[in-house]
Amino acid sequence: MPASPLRLGVNVDHVATLRNARSGARPDPVRAALLAIEAGADGITAHLREDRRHIRDADMARLKAEISKPLNFEMAATEDMLRISLATRPHAVCLVPERREELTTEGGLDVVGQHNALAPFIAKLTDGGIRVSLFIAADVRQIEMAAKLRAPVVELHTGAWCDAVVDGHAEKAEAEWQRIVTGARLAKAAGLEVHAGHGLDYATAETISALPELAELNIGYFMIGEAIFVGLAETVKAMRAAMNRGRSRA
Repeated sequence: MPASPLRLGVNVDHVATLRNARSGARPDPVRAALLAIEAGADGITAHLREDRRHIRDADMARLKAEISKPLNFEMAATEDMLRISLATRPHAVCLVPERREELTTEGGLDVVGQHNALAPFIAKLTDGGIRVSLFIAADVRQIEMAAKLRAPVVELHTGAWCDAVVDGHAEKAEAEWQRIVTGARLAKAAGLEVHAGHGLDYATAETISALPELAELNIGYFMIGEAIFVGLAETVKAMRAAMNRGRSRA
């Protein structure tokens, strides 16, 4: 039986990063989202950080109003973000860890250590009609707790694997890959929908697309960088092609 189709979510955060470098209105992340959808993206992801370093509140409101595909609102589990997400009503919220001094999200959310705080937070989002995803490491304890918290989706952090692949650390890359393979199987068996993201490029996206447990990849930084050279539409099409090649082996 062939694996189900794999969705591509395009993260437009770093279009906003470039815009904010000049404090102007261009390039517009909403325009990027519309172009990505036209080129074949199944959804759009945007991370509204506490310090608003890239995506801003107005961007989230416009994305929800103007795009025709699901909006995945990445955010920390804070009261301010809860208020904004309930007002915005995206298709999904992905809860992520956040530190102001980090350049990018450095790891998965510690749902084991934070389960008491996360349980009512997840319930409020769910009651608001928003699908909740937890961005976690492919760790047995984290996956088991995610299932207990009744969030319907987990997104497995692929950053350590991708970094090891790019850096040529074959032994570490293999160890991280096996964690992802095992984690995806465990999460699926626990009744969770399984997504993956962070650090993926054409090669790693093609490889991970072969895992039949996965339903969605969320990719941003690499694609926005590639778009500088070949355009965003071509980048989305090339990523889709890479994912399709991998999926054909699932």
